[in-house]
Amino acid sequence: MQEIISGLIVSLDVAALYLLIPNVTSRFFLSMWTAILHMIFPIIGFTVGNWMLHLLAQWSNIVSSCLLFFIGLQFIVSSKNPYFSIPIGLLAITSSLDTFSVSISFGMLNLQKYYFIASAGIWAFILSYTALYLAKSGISIKSTPLKWIAGISLITISVYTLWEQ
Repeated sequence: MQEIISGLIVSLDVAALYLLIPNVTSRFFLSMWTAILHMIFPIIGFTVGNWMLHLLAQWSNIVSSCLLFFIGLQFIVSSKNPYFSIPIGLLAITSSLDTFSVSISFGMLNLQKYYFIASAGIWAFILSYTALYLAKSGISIKSTPLKWIAGISLITISVYTLWEQ
């Protein structure tokens, strides 16, 4: 269950970012590209996480908790500057990189990677397409609360993971 909720959480920032770009002509393809990236980066992250688990077996829970904490903190800090100019394809890549970091932590904790990968991809597609549709239709939704929710959720998971150690 933690993997599915985390897939949703790492996709919230995509929705927050895509709410800011109303003039996207290929919403479906951008959403698919983002979903695919939200699945590719975790595969790499789980591989690195499993490798790090063997390397740092004693420190894995602390390292993964720290990674999740700082990713959550980065979400909150990034909500302060929502305006940027970046090519759409690169935006999809940068908005998907957090799944790499989170999956490293999950790999180190030996969590179910396939649930997380599927969840991250599905949620990324649904949320990015919805956000792009809402941005195009002119419905105004602030992206800052979504980033705060994602950040606080990851910080909470990191504290819980450290506490369970």
